[in-house]
Amino acid sequence: MKLYGIRNCDTVKKARKWLDDAGIDYEFHDFKKDGLDADRLSRWEQSAGWEVLLNRRGTTWRKLPDDVRDNIGAQSAHRLMLDNPSIIKRPVVEHGNTVSVGFNAAEWAERFKH
Repeated sequence: MKLYGIRNCDTVKKARKWLDDAGIDYEFHDFKKDGLDADRLSRWEQSAGWEVLLNRRGTTWRKLPDDVRDNIGAQSAHRLMLDNPSIIKRPVVEHGNTVSVGFNAAEWAERFKH
């Protein structure tokens, strides 16, 4: 399992604590510090959808010019997420062949605890 996010993000902290408390091994990748390549982002978009990945509730989104927000599409969202990884909803988890976005303790208990 690989968890992607930003180290100081509260949701990522909760997710990491949950995994630690559950005794689940994972690798953490800070995409703000360690980067994010276009191929990986494309795989996430194919699996989860760019609309799910794009965090429209965060500060980064709100700071964008209106014309960028009003005309967002798959291609512009891809470029935006590569240029500003903090606009990606966190955490993104690769587990087996699946990609999940966000943290929900109840859902994770179903998916990851065996």
